[in-house]
Amino acid sequence: MSTSLQEIITGLKESLEKNLDHTRSEFARLRAGKASPDMLASVMVEYYGAMTPLPQLANVNTPDARSLVIQPWDKSLIRPIETAIINSNLGFAPSNDGETIRISVPPLTEDRRKDLVKKSREEAEHGKVGIRNLRKEANEKIKKLQKDGLSEDEAKAGEDEVQKLVDSYIRKTDEAFAAKEKEIMTV
Repeated sequence: MSTSLQEIITGLKESLEKNLDHTRSEFARLRAGKASPDMLASVMVEYYGAMTPLPQLANVNTPDARSLVIQPWDKSLIRPIETAIINSNLGFAPSNDGETIRISVPPLTEDRRKDLVKKSREEAEHGKVGIRNLRKEANEKIKKLQKDGLSEDEAKAGEDEVQKLVDSYIRKTDEAFAAKEKEIMTV
């Protein structure tokens, strides 16, 4: 394989790995019955006029599998954080003692579990769309190389290598989804 073809394959591998990592991090945000600080990663709090992610304003811990404790670095943020959690539609009812905010993570209902599986399936599908877009970009780069003098055999070998990578990352995405689905549906 020519050097630039190898660079395309290497770049594709890096992009596919980033795509898979992103999909896994999206799965981590979906709660599966046990408490995780990632559950609050998407909560935005108004802080000096700017919307700021909660993890940048407070320490989020899980003292046990069913609760979260949020300790803001600035005690004046207790109210805004509490309001942001309520408005985030995560289904949490925070309570505060003036120093910390506690959230009891309720057990999941069957309907909520099915909804979470549906959301994880959507995330997996977004990941696969990203993978297919990366394949398209890599194949376009190979076609451009072919116009610039890459032999037809090398171009075909490159496209085959791209397809093998894409297939393996789609399989990894499906495996990550299956693991998340099992985690969600386990009572």
